[in-house]
Amino acid sequence: MLGISPDEGESHQEFRQKFKLPFTLLSDPDKKMMKEWGAYGEKMMYGKKTVGIIRSSVWIGKDGVVKKHWRKVADAAKHPEQVLETLRA
Repeated sequence: MLGISPDEGESHQEFRQKFKLPFTLLSDPDKKMMKEWGAYGEKMMYGKKTVGIIRSSVWIGKDGVVKKHWRKVADAAKHPEQVLETLRA
């Protein structure tokens, strides 16, 4: 499992430790990968158009094939359970 954000590596380590995340966080400061996967761009926030990170998840199998892509995750608190249900099925 990996996480990606435009933040620099040092802040990733602090964030990872603070929230006890059991996975590696990757840095994408130019947002190239995030844009390619639809995880950065125009979005609506509080009824206003803005540009920023679009929360999403991608399940990539051991064979390198995308099994599922959750675009525009609406509820971050409920999302982990949704992913686990899919993985268990």
